[in-house]
Amino acid sequence: MNTKINYRPEIDGLRAISVFAVIFYHSESKIFGKDFFTGGFFGVDIFFVISGYLITSLILKELALTNKFSLLNFYERRVRRIIPALLTVIIFSLPFAWIYLLPINFVDFSKSILFTLGFGSNYYFYFADIVYNAQDSLSKPFLHTWSLSVEEQYYLFFPILLLFVFKYLRNYLIFFLIIGLFSSLIFAHVNAENNPSLIFYSIHSRMWELLCGSVLAYLEIKKYRSNKKGLNEIFTILGLVLIFYSFIFLNDKVLHPSFISLIPIIGVSLIILFADIRNY
Repeated sequence: MNTKINYRPEIDGLRAISVFAVIFYHSESKIFGKDFFTGGFFGVDIFFVISGYLITSLILKELALTNKFSLLNFYERRVRRIIPALLTVIIFSLPFAWIYLLPINFVDFSKSILFTLGFGSNYYFYFADIVYNAQDSLSKPFLHTWSLSVEEQYYLFFPILLLFVFKYLRNYLIFFLIIGLFSSLIFAHVNAENNPSLIFYSIHSRMWELLCGSVLAYLEIKKYRSNKKGLNEIFTILGLVLIFYSFIFLNDKVLHPSFISLIPIIGVSLIILFADIRNY
């Protein structure tokens, strides 16, 4: 019985767009003297939506076909997928850190490795008072793992909650997803100005982006997708416009994540929900 997710090339396209946006943002690349990717950091948010979509699609499809899901196999797959690559990066980074970092920075670097292996580096960097993309963040080589930690925290708890709701409250599953989404979004928006660092790093304020992907997966499993080619094309183009608008016209001065973050999130959601290159 095939429980694999159907390959969708547009998802890989979104990944590529997100990667380039983040790279251009951090490199501060300019075209004709203008930085066109001041909002390129939203690429990470797009990845969160994609991750939530893929992981929920995997779980719901297996539940729909077999009426069961192995948490042990799920976590084993996550370990095999993440740990080898993560260990490789850590091992190759150590000698460079030993050579180029000051002793105090090397100590911080070592701590960040330990928290990264425990998938808690997002809170480590928060409590260490590290402002993302600040000048002193350049001495934190593993700062980028904060987003990996957010994802893995989601993967640790969400499948358990999803299985519980699916088993006992199946008819209300979509309501739990939507309530969780808006609760997290409102929490992020209300606290974005008073505690921007916590809101940036915390799973509580990032969960809505992952849950957005989960809602999309639910809608697809339930076949709530349009089969009208013209309508699909319009919403797909609108999604791309919203994504590139956020990359080009927004910047790191905006409160984020907050309601303003809905611009790229709605954009990626429209593409996932309405684009399907396989039909062309």
